[in-house]
Amino acid sequence: MPQSPAPRPVPPSWLRATARETVGGLPSTFWWLWTSTLVNRLGGFVVTFLALYLTVDRGLSPAFAGLVASLYGLGGSVAAVAGGVLADRIGRRPTLLVSQSSTAAGTMVLGLVHPAWAIAVTAAVLGFTSNASRPAVSAIMADLVPAEDRVRAFSLNYWAINIGFAFSAAVAGLIAAHGYLLLFVGDSATTLLCALVVFARVPETRPELRPGTAPSRGTGGRTADAPRDRPGIGSVLRNPVFMALVGLTFLLACIGNQGSIALPITMGHDGYSAADYGLVVSLNGLLIVLLQIPVTRFAEGRNRTAMLTIAALLTGCGFGLTAFAGAAWFYALTVTVWTAGEMLSVPANSALVAELSPVHARGRYQGVYSLAWSGASFLAPMTAGYLLTASGGDAVWLNCTVLGVLAAAGYVWLLRGRIPERARTAPLHRAEPVPAAVPAPRSETPDAVKENPGATLGASS
Repeated sequence: MPQSPAPRPVPPSWLRATARETVGGLPSTFWWLWTSTLVNRLGGFVVTFLALYLTVDRGLSPAFAGLVASLYGLGGSVAAVAGGVLADRIGRRPTLLVSQSSTAAGTMVLGLVHPAWAIAVTAAVLGFTSNASRPAVSAIMADLVPAEDRVRAFSLNYWAINIGFAFSAAVAGLIAAHGYLLLFVGDSATTLLCALVVFARVPETRPELRPGTAPSRGTGGRTADAPRDRPGIGSVLRNPVFMALVGLTFLLACIGNQGSIALPITMGHDGYSAADYGLVVSLNGLLIVLLQIPVTRFAEGRNRTAMLTIAALLTGCGFGLTAFAGAAWFYALTVTVWTAGEMLSVPANSALVAELSPVHARGRYQGVYSLAWSGASFLAPMTAGYLLTASGGDAVWLNCTVLGVLAAAGYVWLLRGRIPERARTAPLHRAEPVPAAVPAPRSETPDAVKENPGATLGASS
């Protein structure tokens, strides 16, 4: 008598519960935004390899490479504020679509121009177009996802960024062996594809622009989106707690941006190829892909002061260890250390920003927060280029260590008594929103978007 086939093994209940808690319960629009981010980062070749392109392929000096990266950051600094204002005024979706389409065109131009002045100008324009989307992306996630799930959502988005980064960094070194122009073509194509995903699947999420949502009324009968009811950038800049958080983020971003310029140049001077550098730096993305979700689950419910302080020390000291590196395995070790700090700090900081941002000004708050990153990408590469030229790599790594220690001390100072008690602990699932975030009216809750993910108006990032 034939035996019936053995039943398939059922995954342990804890495994199903873990998967559900990790990826379950988020609106479908969030996953389309996540997909667009992944597509964009899979082809994000140019910024990672820009310093090598300028110094190895074009024969320009490290100081000039640092200047170009700084101009890219200068454009991003302007875009951080402009992108946040546009995300609040005209909507998330149009801001994203214009930004991504312009970035695709600018990337191709950067790969085709040859005069040094044209490279510098194009890099500044590209910095503006590529960074204008950041506040809109963050605002979309804050619009869509309830407060108790935001750490998870920002971690998943950060996970997508690093899946793409791990792939692009490893593959770009091999592609560059056949010509750097191919990197610019691939980066431009994936950015354009990202814009198409947003155009087709991501609706507008700005609360007062959601389809079927009545405008909320302010005092005197005016709509909540009237210009006089919307706080300007000045109100964000006058928020001392928020600006202190932006300042500490700036210090951490300076560490990473100095390292991104100094590491490829240092490895190049040690005789390593572009492919060697690509494999070493791709470890950053690979570790985040494998460990970001477990690290986030570990950090949930724990004291943010301790988490962010440890993160700052790991970031600064991880880059500082590069002063002692010579072999490829040691470079890989330093990447592992500062990646651990990155995994702890970025999602926690992003969720904290969302919790401290009023609903009606999320774009502006996210824009000013992005200013920390883009401002660092302006100042740090120029500083790294100068230090490399004047004093060598050891000066860069010492500077990174000092900045990490300063940031750690700053987090201890800021998070003890200056931020609401519940914001000092990473939210658990189903936690209450912190008081600093202005609650949305019933009609503005993420449920409206969950029920209508295919609306024609859209948000982009």
